[in-house]
Order: sequence, then C-alpha cells, then structure tokens
Amino acid sequence: MHYLILLSLLLSFFLVTEPAEIHIRINQIGYLPQDNKQAVIFSKETVRENFLLVHVETGKTVLDIKPVKLKKDAWGGFLYWEVDFSPISEAGQYVLKGKKSGVSSTPFLISNNAYAGYQEQLLEFMRQQRCGYNPVLDMVCHQKDGRSFFGPMPDSTFVDLSGGWHDAGDQLKYLITSSYATAHMLMAYEMYPDRFEDEVNALGQPGANGIPDILDEAKWGLDWIHKMHPAPDQLFHQVADDRDHRGFKIPNKDNADYGWGENSYRVGYFATGRPQGLSKYQSEATGVANLAGRSAAAMALAARIWERDMIDPVFAAKCKKAALSLYQLGRDKEGFQQGNSYGAPYRYNEETWADDMEWGAAELYKLTKENKYLEQAKSYALQSNTADSWMVRDSAAHYQLYPFINMGHYSLHEVVDEDFKKTLEGYYKGGIDYTMNRAQKNPFHIGVPFIWCSNNLLTSLATQVILYEKMSGDNQFEPFLVAQRDWLFGKNPWGSSMFTGIPERGEFPVEVHTAPYVLLGMEVPGGLVDGPVYTSIYNNLLGLTLLKPDKFAAFQNEHVVYHDDVGDYSTNEPTMDGTAGAILMMVHFSRE
Repeated sequence: MHYLILLSLLLSFFLVTEPAEIHIRINQIGYLPQDNKQAVIFSKETVRENFLLVHVETGKTVLDIKPVKLKKDAWGGFLYWEVDFSPISEAGQYVLKGKKSGVSSTPFLISNNAYAGYQEQLLEFMRQQRCGYNPVLDMVCHQKDGRSFFGPMPDSTFVDLSGGWHDAGDQLKYLITSSYATAHMLMAYEMYPDRFEDEVNALGQPGANGIPDILDEAKWGLDWIHKMHPAPDQLFHQVADDRDHRGFKIPNKDNADYGWGENSYRVGYFATGRPQGLSKYQSEATGVANLAGRSAAAMALAARIWERDMIDPVFAAKCKKAALSLYQLGRDKEGFQQGNSYGAPYRYNEETWADDMEWGAAELYKLTKENKYLEQAKSYALQSNTADSWMVRDSAAHYQLYPFINMGHYSLHEVVDEDFKKTLEGYYKGGIDYTMNRAQKNPFHIGVPFIWCSNNLLTSLATQVILYEKMSGDNQFEPFLVAQRDWLFGKNPWGSSMFTGIPERGEFPVEVHTAPYVLLGMEVPGGLVDGPVYTSIYNNLLGLTLLKPDKFAAFQNEHVVYHDDVGDYSTNEPTMDGTAGAILMMVHFSRE
C-alpha cells in the first residue's frame, strides 16, 4: 500500500500539467497621463504572479505590480484581479506582462495625444450612413423618398424626404434618431470648436471647404430636418419601415417594395401624435413634442453657429424660423411620437418628451433672449428629473427612455440662478450615483444595464459624467468615467473595442451587420456597434443566427454576450445615432 502511495506521489510530481490560461484586458488605445490606469486579469484558477509594466521602446520594466483580487460577480466562472499602474504618467508605448507566465497585453499608449483625431473616424462612419448622395460608396440612392401617409395631404402624395442618414445596418430613416444625432454634433462643436478637422467638403468628398467636418455632417442632418418639417404645422417622423429588411442590399439597388415596385418610392410617415401603423403592428403615441423639441434644439444651435462662426445669416435665419415653429408644434402637441413597424414587433418605443422640450426651450432662450423660453425650459426640467432616466432603472423597452442623456439640463444650466443650477446638477448626479452602485457588482465596474444598445447607454453615461463635471466642478466621478471609456476600447470580457477600426491594430468589430461589409467587404472605421446584451435577451430574439463559430465562446457568460458576427444584429450592428452620440465623449478625451 505504501509503495502505491509513493508511486502515485512521484507520478503527480513529474506529470506535466497545462498552466491555466491568464487573460489581460486593457484599454487598447491607452490612457491619458492623469487617468486612473487599470487592467483586469482573469483566469479559471488562482493567479500567483506579479505583472510588469514594460516600456516597449526601451524594454525597461517601469513597474512591478501585485494584482488585487476583485470580490465581484464571477462572470463566466472566472476569478478576477485588478492591476493598477496609475502612478506611471511618462508618455510612451507600454505592455503588461506576467512576470512568470510571460502572458502579455497588446501595446497601448500613455500620452496626452492618445485619443487625438479619433472623433474624425466617427464622422467617417457617419458619412458612410448618408442617404441621397453617399460619398463613401460614391452613389446616389432613395431619390423617391417618400409617399406620405397619415398626413393632411392625401395618402401617397409625394413629398421630398430625400437625404438624411440610414439608421443602422438597415436603410430606414428616423427623425427620432437623426434629430438627436444632429443636435449632439452641434453641441459637441460648441463645447470643443477647435478640436475638429476640415478634410472633406459638404458632400463628404476629400478636400477642405473652410468648414469643420463636424459642421458639414451636422448640416447634412439639418437639411433633412428642414425637409421633414415642410410647413410650420407639419412634421414627418420616419421614412420606410421594416419592409426594408429583405436581406443585405446596396442602397441604390434597394429591393424593398412599399407598393410601387422595388427600388422606388418609400413610405413617409407624418407625425400625428396618435398611434400609427400600416399593418397589424401599431405604435403608441400621445403627441410630437419629443421630435419637435429636440429638432428645435438642433435648429436653434445651428442658428447661433451659422450666424456667429459660419457668417451665413441666410441659413441661420432659416434655422431660427424652423426652431420657433418646431418648438411651437411641440407646445401644441405635448407627448411622444414613436417609430412605426410593419411586419415585426420591433420599433423605437420612446415615451419621454419633457427633456426634449427643455432642451429646445433652453436653446431658444439663448438664441432669442425671450424670458418665456427660460421659464418654460425650467418647467420642463422639473418634469424631466432623475426618475425619468434609464440610469435609475434596471431594464427598459427599446429606446423607451430616449435620448439616453438629457442634454437640456446642461444647456439650461448656463442661464439659470445658483439654486436651479444645483437642482440640475442633482439630476445628473442622481443618475450617476445609481449607475455607480450597479457598477460595484461586476469586475469591470460598468454601470449600465445590458439591454439592447448597451453601448449607447455607456457613451451617454460617459457624456453625462463629463457634462456634470463641467457644470459642477466636481471631479469625484473621474475614475468611474475612465472605467466606462476603457470598457469601450477593450477592457471587457471579449478584449474587443466596440468601434469598428479603432484602434487600427487592435481587436475590434469586423464582421458587422451591414451591407457594405457583407456585399463589398468594406470596413469603415468609427461605427459604434450595439454592444453586449443580457444573455436572456439574446436567447429570445427572433431571426438571430450566428454565421461562423464564435471566436469569443470562451468568454461568453451567464450575464452578457457579445458576438463579432454578421448574424448577430443585436450586438454587432453599428448605429448612426450611437456613433454620433459618442462624439462628445471622444472629443473630450482628444486633448492635444
């Protein structure tokens, strides 16, 4: 018996076993010198080694770090540690390496210029989404948009609704998302006017035209909003519907048929403020103030910018006139207009509107100096408080609480008294506090619920922290802000950026749910994909099939999933409004 025990011990001693895999997750772009700089290490077994921060150019080890065990939810059955290298601020390219295992991260930067110029790549994706003339594809599409329904004119009347942006991997166009994208870009420009380049003309073709490209892109949206608002009491809210979803197609060869043949007229839905639908699925609607309010905000912002910076009083006057009539339309029809679906139950379920009217009123006050707009903005602000945000909820319907940040609070803050400033700051802080509590539960310190378009929530949360810091001067949430940013660029279970093509030599979405990739093999950088969803949501979506083996299979878990696969429209479809909504966050970090 003793002989057998001894033999067993000897065999176990000499038996070579495979070491447990160790995974390092960092922000693949890198860190600003003053950032909290942290990586997450995870493995199925206990990690018993330190990690070295190595300067790539010199090969010098600049820090020897003992990982700190994270007592969080063990996503996927992994054990998690944090490696903190915040003390290092010297500019350069670095890697993290296991001291014994030799496992290494991808190279990343520490530099004031780490994020310089990335906002321009987001604009490149926006140009790829253009409808009408598309400069990336160099083609003209959808010139017959659209035939009106539900409006004061006879059904099927032609109204010129050409232009705008395709919403996502599909070719629908929504005022719901386009109004926010346009206004967001204009606010980003007003906050950071010197951080945008001029490399393309108004059509998006190469060649400077004396106008920052962010304004060229915003004007593409403004011109379409003008078309969607053809008279003071008229507003269209959507072009096309889910009859669009007939497989992948190049925009100028659209095989969708809305009753007038393929690649022909598409339906244009008039905003009535009442439930709509041309088939069995009906939207819910109570008014048009959500669309009218934020479209008015976009127009008021544009009126100021084109008068002051572009020295174009004619276009500025046109935008001011539209801002006034759009806002009044919202006053006359308070409530929300939702998106319309036709053959499937999925639509934009927006149910908020006071936030949009607050934003519109605040921008109109700045434009006109008329006190009635200031008082109305304050009234709408009190209606649109913290409880009216997804941030203090653990779930919400698709786009139910849209936009995912109330930009009106920031706009209004500049022009109210100190007491009201504190109220507005409190609304932002309440949402941030709630998301921070949620973030305590997971190893990546992420504060959003993983509903559909979680990345949109994440960039909105980051933007809210940025705006709160500017409003209040309170920087206590800076580490939390950095954690949200880092998730988007690779410090997540899959080690993937959530923006196509960013960073250039990193891991990022490639097999995205878009026609240019599927049919042309085109990879357009800068598109923010929908992002991870709860596993429970993924398992219950219709028509979703992975087309290739899951390269991230080892990292999927019981909480959330993400797939870089054309077949996963829920996590890997880049969206126009999600990309536009990330521009302010991106330019904030691009400190040159």
